[in-house]
Amino acid sequence: MSWWIALVFFLPAGVANATPVVANKIPLLNKWQTPLDFGISLRGKRLLGKNKSWRGLLTGSVFAGVTALLLSPIVHYSDNWLATFGVGFVLGFGALFGDALESIIKRQHGIEAGHSWFPFDQIDYIIGGLLFVAPFSDLTWQLMALIMVAFFGLHLVFAYIAFKLGLKSKPI
Repeated sequence: MSWWIALVFFLPAGVANATPVVANKIPLLNKWQTPLDFGISLRGKRLLGKNKSWRGLLTGSVFAGVTALLLSPIVHYSDNWLATFGVGFVLGFGALFGDALESIIKRQHGIEAGHSWFPFDQIDYIIGGLLFVAPFSDLTWQLMALIMVAFFGLHLVFAYIAFKLGLKSKPI
């Protein structure tokens, strides 16, 4: 796999990571606010916080699957459309799982929801996406490192753009 194909291959994870912020602005979807942790606390602290929802996990994963389908003429995810959607879904789910896991750690360290924890907030989805998709891909360690660096930078750029567009309350 070439380096640029590897970057395009991982794009569904980036889409999944951005989708919850956008889904929260869609009138019908933003009413679905069921927290991913159902309000459960650990050691007196909220497990994930109110910003992690089932809406975000499911819309992000589905949009990642659709993104993989759209990219399939460029990236060969699989031989059929359902498996292609599945690889994208797994990339997105892994990215959002990584983000949720990092949120648990943040809460337990007393970092409030919405507050930045640089650089972990920028790499959690990358690590999660790579770990979940590893069994379904032929990414080398070198390509994974390239994806880490490239998507870390892309995350910073797109977070700033989302801030300027009023989709996020903080630039990082």
